[in-house]
Amino acid sequence: MPVMTEPKLISGNANRTLAASIARRMSMHRGMNVSLCDARVERFNDQEIFVEVYENVRGEDMYIIQPTSNPANDNLMELMVMADALRRSSAARITAVIPYFGYARQDRRAKARTPISAKLVANLLTEAGIDRVLTLDLHAAQIQGFFDIPVDNLYAAPVFALDVQHHFRGRMGDLMVVSPDVGGVARARELATRIGAPLAIVDKRREKAGEVAEMTVIGDVEGKACIIVDDICDTAGTLVKAAQTLTDSGATEVHAYITHGVLSGPAVERVSKSVMKSLVITDSIQPTDAVKTAPNIRIVPTAPMFTQAILNIWNGTSVSSLFETDTLLPIYEGLYSSL
Repeated sequence: MPVMTEPKLISGNANRTLAASIARRMSMHRGMNVSLCDARVERFNDQEIFVEVYENVRGEDMYIIQPTSNPANDNLMELMVMADALRRSSAARITAVIPYFGYARQDRRAKARTPISAKLVANLLTEAGIDRVLTLDLHAAQIQGFFDIPVDNLYAAPVFALDVQHHFRGRMGDLMVVSPDVGGVARARELATRIGAPLAIVDKRREKAGEVAEMTVIGDVEGKACIIVDDICDTAGTLVKAAQTLTDSGATEVHAYITHGVLSGPAVERVSKSVMKSLVITDSIQPTDAVKTAPNIRIVPTAPMFTQAILNIWNGTSVSSLFETDTLLPIYEGLYSSL
């Protein structure tokens, strides 16, 4: 294998803002200009996807930055077509940087005669020529096992811990971390442990899919500032109802930290009108104008973490070091330098 001099970045259309941010931070780290690879990713009139790379990538270490968010099928196809173009151009290694991994909620057969689409997507990505996957907060950790190639799953919890410590300075003793359902307890406990806060659970019961019939708070939230933690916020129905339930149970205020702000349909309007004082999301998914202008939605950048992860993969050093808050603090110095 030829010597790989510098990592090369290429972006699809799903989140070019994040890709450009990663390129800028990498320029700072490397002390040289690192720009996105010159390429065109476009559609023919019948919506077929076409990719043309204008730079020589033979023997290069390539990183495709492309979340498979809405429209999930188009963005997934873009990712695979870009991988095929790079593989056929003799790239030495192709890493898919997928900040938001679509289809992750279809990770098991909950009923008879249903697919395990997350496994199918893993097979498609591998067959397209991808050698490694870098992602953030997979909906289910076992999805890593669906791949026969290395998968590095980063976590938002260390960054969220920094954000909580910054914004709730002097009030840490009043905090209560809340899981919006029993299935998310491990994720909520992770943040609770990092910030030294107790944990509560909102138990939800559904009469039918998509409708929450009843919510019960497990734990004493009286007089507490509650922080709801989850990985995905889609239509925000469950999140808004959980916030109201916590308020009715005596919580003084409710905030939410959600990794992936899918925020489809009426989600932004629901969040804006809810009792939640703030919803904090990452930029793993390109935020819409409505999300950017919502008064109680705030976006935490992921570019510092992804940039460092890419550099660690390129250098052959540990990615798991980024699981620790102390490791992330220096690379988020502009946001949380006063901690």
